Amino acid sequence: MHMERVEMALEAALNAASGPKCPPKLASAMRHAVFPGGHRIRPQIVLAVAMACGDPNPAHTDAAAAAIELMHCASLVHDDLPTFDDAPIRRGKPTVHVEFGEPLAVLTGDALIVLAYETIARAFSADARQLVQMINIVSQSVGAPSGIIAGQAWESEETISLVDYQRAKTGALFAGATLAGAAAAGQDPEAWRALGDYIGEAYQVADDLRDLLCDAEELGKPAHQDERRARPNAAAQLGIGGAKQRLTDLADAAAASIPDCPGAEQLRVIIRAQTRQLFPSQLEQYAA
Repeated sequence: MHMERVEMALEAALNAASGPKCPPKLASAMRHAVFPGGHRIRPQIVLAVAMACGDPNPAHTDAAAAAIELMHCASLVHDDLPTFDDAPIRRGKPTVHVEFGEPLAVLTGDALIVLAYETIARAFSADARQLVQMINIVSQSVGAPSGIIAGQAWESEETISLVDYQRAKTGALFAGATLAGAAAAGQDPEAWRALGDYIGEAYQVADDLRDLLCDAEELGKPAHQDERRARPNAAAQLGIGGAKQRLTDLADAAAASIPDCPGAEQLRVIIRAQTRQLFPSQLEQYAA
């Protein structure tokens, strides 16, 4: 159910951005960047949090989920560019710059960022307070000083703190997802920040493990990128057993951090199940 809502919200957003006035190649590149998607973890978290809080305005929730995922897709387009990761594949198909060329890939990422804000503006236009709140949540998750753009920028520094780097590059948008879900449901978003922080770190540790243990076919993108580019990697620093234990601890902490709400217990089940899905299958042979 969550996935169907996410896909419908993204389809509506992309339809609003395309049409006869949009350059055809740009419209195709934007769709290529968004569909088909991966696990859609971030927008599903938006929906799960909002539904745990009663989901009083589904249109707000769907717009928030779409905006978070559009920002994520934009970041992938830019991350894959030759000036950054120079990745030839993403989600098992050619990256946007390979399929459409580098100039159009830059514009595609930019267009998806703008579309995220347009999606929020359309949905929240009748409620100025919620509109400002949602724009702030998304902006802080994406920009400087500690959003995903800042996370990418840490790679240009001579020294990188693993915690600061991963909290910004990966964790910020997960925190944005929990905050956006709560805000869309009319709840205090700050009460949900810890949940997003824990999920974000868990996802990054799992991603670091996959980068070490999996091949490109399994990942749907190039493997061993962290080692190749001398980037911080939690699994390399903690050891595979230590990273596995850290992942387990983060899953427990995420479930425990869920604030009191009507759907808290069901949300704990969902969070534990989703976090468990992050574990690479190769991890079973390693002791925590």
